[in-house]
Amino acid sequence: MKRSFFSAKNVTTLAILLALVVVLQAFGGSFTIGAVTLNFTLIPLVLGAIVLGPWAGAFLGFAGGAIILYQVIVAPAGFYYLIWTYSPLVTVMICLVKTTVAGALAGLAFDWMKKKNRYAAVFVASAIVPVVNTALFVLGCLCMPNTIAMMANGQNVFVYILVGLVTFNFFIELAINLLVAPGLHTVYNAVEKQFKKRR
Repeated sequence: MKRSFFSAKNVTTLAILLALVVVLQAFGGSFTIGAVTLNFTLIPLVLGAIVLGPWAGAFLGFAGGAIILYQVIVAPAGFYYLIWTYSPLVTVMICLVKTTVAGALAGLAFDWMKKKNRYAAVFVASAIVPVVNTALFVLGCLCMPNTIAMMANGQNVFVYILVGLVTFNFFIELAINLLVAPGLHTVYNAVEKQFKKRR
């Protein structure tokens, strides 16, 4: 018989990960390099997707995106000031959709792969989040080429998005997730085993 998702342990785990998302996003889990903000809330998002499944990954992704959107609306700066001023609807979609979809897909990929190789599944899920997050960010930017062109200074808009906005951030976020998330998942498994022994 399948245990309910809303067990005390799952709800507690989700609450802790949500608190991490909020704290990291709102109080220093991200910093700006150039025009784009590096988002370290991807780490608890990956963990939620791995430990609790795609719905938890999507929920944590949506929560992180909602905080980003709040920050963009209240105190827009640089790149976000530009897109919020000229394309508020696309900005809302970028903020809310990219991390929500990334979290859900990471959870689905982990669930699909874990029976074959759990360790490989952790790495794939960890990689999926920054890949999907970045891909949807690029897609959102391509939906407002005239707005991005204002920052591109005559450069091709697509090239500017990839080189000026994405490249450095993407590889940093990918490296962070591949290095940190599997390690944290290993710690989580060790703690869970100790918890089971004490019961």
